[in-house]
Amino acid sequence: MTSGLVSVVVPTYNRAYCVRRTIDSALAQTYGNLEVVVVDDGSTDGTAELIRQAYGGEARVRYHSKPNGGVSTARNRGIALARGEYVAFLDSDDAFKPWKLQVQVACLERNPEVGMVWTDMEAVDPKGRVFNPKHLRTMYWAYRWWPRAEQLFTGRRPLAEVAPDVPGVPPGGTFYTGDIFSAMVMGNLVHTSTVVLRKAWADRVGRFNEADDWRLGEDYDYHLRTCRQGPVGFIDLPSIEFVRGLTDHITIRHAELSSVNFLRTVTRTLKEDRDRVALPRWMVRAVLAEANAWVGETRDKQGDGRAARRHLARSLLYRPWQPRTLAMLALCCLPPGVARRLQGLYRLLKRPLKGTARADAGRLATPESG
Repeated sequence: MTSGLVSVVVPTYNRAYCVRRTIDSALAQTYGNLEVVVVDDGSTDGTAELIRQAYGGEARVRYHSKPNGGVSTARNRGIALARGEYVAFLDSDDAFKPWKLQVQVACLERNPEVGMVWTDMEAVDPKGRVFNPKHLRTMYWAYRWWPRAEQLFTGRRPLAEVAPDVPGVPPGGTFYTGDIFSAMVMGNLVHTSTVVLRKAWADRVGRFNEADDWRLGEDYDYHLRTCRQGPVGFIDLPSIEFVRGLTDHITIRHAELSSVNFLRTVTRTLKEDRDRVALPRWMVRAVLAEANAWVGETRDKQGDGRAARRHLARSLLYRPWQPRTLAMLALCCLPPGVARRLQGLYRLLKRPLKGTARADAGRLATPESG
């Protein structure tokens, strides 16, 4: 294994229309000691020919094709093929900022106890227009338990001290470190395309779950197991452009899988590592209530009323006062036709209120003209 080499693992499936931008962003890093391991998960859109034509003469790009099996199988294959001391993940519709790897490797080298570093992210639409410059806390709702990074981590240093003289890094960033395994039980805090971790840690963590019913939610399970290994680090600057709004993004079925696997991950962790989870009892009950309510809502949307009622009732056992969950459980107990009519009436009545709320939010978000 070459010292200092970063293996950027890019899983892709039918993304010929955008994967070149992704790979180019990795090759454009100010950190030069890298390889890009592209794992094609059975694409049928000409991805192989695109890679051959664009990168046939680029020694840093390694292309591997495999039968379709899902993003977890592709990431696992990429980790197995990685030659580097460090592994970075990059989804095939996202893009690195040029300074990303140099800064994260510096943080890892200067903090040998830290096994993984992740960052914030910039959300852009399919045309590349930024609509949220710091999207991490918007996307991952578990951050609401810790409004400030200082509440989550025990160590902090100015990023300029940890990674000085890296060109293009925005000023004012902070590097936070600490053991956040317990906090991760409340929900995912890590976005995969922002991660760099030591290959030795990846070997200890094991594989992304490859089961068919784990095609979503597998990232939370993986990052929770990573945080179980010891201290990790977070940089409060966006190091990637995260694209939202592509036509091949998630569906209701995907949301159902995410909710079920979130509940699985939390309950398994509490069963296997309860003595290591340093959370007060009320927080444990709160996350179990929210997880069951989420599963109940997605099961209801799938038409599985029996499972919906079971999870909604279980949620209320953990936290009895939940007006929304109480209302949903009541609707699930009604005949389907009656429930649909009441839900339609509710949406009809809510629409004017939502319009008013949006107008108020727009006024609040608009700066005063001077």
